[in-house]
Amino acid sequence: MLDVLSYMHGQKVVHRDLKLENILIDENFNLKVADFGFATFKNIHNLKSYRGTMTYMAPELKIGKEYDGM
Repeated sequence: MLDVLSYMHGQKVVHRDLKLENILIDENFNLKVADFGFATFKNIHNLKSYRGTMTYMAPELKIGKEYDGM
């Protein structure tokens, strides 16, 4: 999973809704990240928008603080 996130961040993409339901495993136990509906690739270091599933959000997102997507 860390390799997947490292690759995505290297491509300047942040998922913003990473949760168990969005991590798939194939028959060879390879991880696949799904549902990039809330992903962003612009200005990933100064995000303010309220995206993702509320129960998985960090408190700073819920109160609207600016955050670094990586």
